[in-house]
Amino acid sequence: MSPSTPPATPAGASGRDSLTAILAVMLVAFTAAEVNYPRLGPHAQLAIFATLGLLLCFHRQPAQPRFANLTIGRWLDRALMGLTLIVGAYIVVQSEPIGRALWTGGQSLGDRAGIESNADIAVGIIGMLLVLEATRRSVGWALPLLAIAFLVYAKIGPSLPDMLFPHRGYSTPRIVAQAFLHSQGVFGTALRVMFVYVFLFVAFGALLEGTGASAYVIDRARRLFGRSQGGPAKVAVLASGLMGSLSGSAVANTATTGTFTIPLMMRTGFRPHVAAGIEAAASSGGALVPPVMGAGAYMMLELVDPPVTYLQIIRAALVPAVLYYLSLFTVVHLLAKRASVGRAESDADAGTEGASDDAGSASGADASIGTDTRPGHLEGLIFFGALSTLLALLFAGFTVFRAVSLAMVAALVIASLSPRTRLGPRKLVQACVKTAHAGIALIVAASCVGVVLGVVTLTGIGSKLPATILPLAADNLFLALLLLMVSSIVLGMGLPSAVCYLLLATLIGPALGGMGVPPLAAHLFIFYFGLMSMVTPPVALAAYTAASIAGSNIMRTAFSAFRYALVGFVLPFLFVYRPALLLLAPDGGTASPGAVAIAIITAVLGIGALSAAVVGYGRRTLGAVERIVLVTAAAALFAPETSMAIAGGPFTWIDLAATLVLLAVTIYRPPAQVSTSA
Repeated sequence: MSPSTPPATPAGASGRDSLTAILAVMLVAFTAAEVNYPRLGPHAQLAIFATLGLLLCFHRQPAQPRFANLTIGRWLDRALMGLTLIVGAYIVVQSEPIGRALWTGGQSLGDRAGIESNADIAVGIIGMLLVLEATRRSVGWALPLLAIAFLVYAKIGPSLPDMLFPHRGYSTPRIVAQAFLHSQGVFGTALRVMFVYVFLFVAFGALLEGTGASAYVIDRARRLFGRSQGGPAKVAVLASGLMGSLSGSAVANTATTGTFTIPLMMRTGFRPHVAAGIEAAASSGGALVPPVMGAGAYMMLELVDPPVTYLQIIRAALVPAVLYYLSLFTVVHLLAKRASVGRAESDADAGTEGASDDAGSASGADASIGTDTRPGHLEGLIFFGALSTLLALLFAGFTVFRAVSLAMVAALVIASLSPRTRLGPRKLVQACVKTAHAGIALIVAASCVGVVLGVVTLTGIGSKLPATILPLAADNLFLALLLLMVSSIVLGMGLPSAVCYLLLATLIGPALGGMGVPPLAAHLFIFYFGLMSMVTPPVALAAYTAASIAGSNIMRTAFSAFRYALVGFVLPFLFVYRPALLLLAPDGGTASPGAVAIAIITAVLGIGALSAAVVGYGRRTLGAVERIVLVTAAAALFAPETSMAIAGGPFTWIDLAATLVLLAVTIYRPPAQVSTSA
């Protein structure tokens, strides 16, 4: 089937789409209203939020693709939706004063903790099974299996060996009450963060896309870099960084910006797996970029202990984000120089070639780029006006949810100035549907993580695990960080990045705080590696998405993305050992300007060396020995500060030696023949 051929419409699809739109509008409207002007208690809020997310999941995502159009499959989905409504209504009625007449024993659900009725336990078991099934449909088997393992752990605690953290064991009603019915489990921290912070930012990104502001970002990036060496790849890096900061989803970012940037890169000489790898690496780092950070900054407000302010978080995240994207710019520039490719067509050419087969996969607002309907200044005003409103309100002390809500209002007001950007009822519904589609995985996965966190709180493993890691860290911090990196990447392979961060920050975050690592640095370390899992083979979801657009081999694309994002795997270690990159002193205070400057200089030099080694090109094509030397020099520049300081400052003799080696490799050798392939 060609990309332009619409898929066959299954029977009942129109009705399904209508129900999707109704549920999506209800989800967005309920979240915006209750977050800003709450009328319900926290338990009821989260119950309705989760119920709407589960309903959308069972309605839109079949148990198996082959069951999608079968009668038995549709009846199964309807049955699960009915059970979801029953469970959600029961939790709300048993929690809110309006249902007082139906409370068991005259007590609310929260007040009868420890004396739950049989009906409570039955509802809790059904609710947990619904959450597990919805999560399996949305994000695969990894997270449900992890939740099941924790539930089994809670049950069989007394029979476990010492190495598996035994405990006294708990009854099934106790486990169900902890994991589902009360506020330590499904309706706990993970789902609350999604409800209060993350979901509204997903809506914010969908709203900007609907007005054409997202297309404006890509178009400005193309105008800025389009005619430079490697211009299309630089467009991908800049546009994906800006858009990823708003969406927070590497996969959604790749699917949105990649439909334009990947064909453009291929059209100007980049091989398909290279173009797809660049886009995946750029999209995966978007949530690292302040001020929004895919709502990661706001999750940290809830989880970092001792508490930090929003300004402290974005200030700490700024330099590492710049360094990550500097490394990507360096990599794509060297790739283009090595193969003498990557100069984009002129504006006139873009207008005639925009409809070519190479760009055939572009759609929506992005497809208009390079034509007479290219986004104009009004779209730019919407983008910068909404973002400026968000930042101004945050700096003025508004709560995060109120600031993003008012920023959406500002975007709607500015968009109303022209019919081209105005969002009428149909477009508003489309934006709600897009928000809901992006939010389903976040809602159900956060609910499932709540099951894990409920067991963690019940059994005390949350304190036992850090107590085991701390002795290891006392002797070898690097090994402890390495284990944490592997844990983050493995969990991130099957989870949305935000959910991966929430889980690991709860389980492991306290351990890093006890290692002498500044708490904010520890949380950023976890956050970075959750994002890097999107480009880590064998399960690199952003790379898979990019490969489908480019038509390239999946694993070859995944390894290309991994190579180009390599600095993203080094940076977290670098800012833990050199907290000046986060503008922090080792004791968690503010670093001196001199320490920050030296840390940035050595990091930039190391990035240059590593980028040249990855590409195999500096001022000329590099041989194997020279690439090894550059990797060694980069490792030396990235290494922790030692006592071998020059004049007692932060710049060491090792840094100086590595810098001299870098200069020798890049300057003092004569030019060689340039390669002809990217």
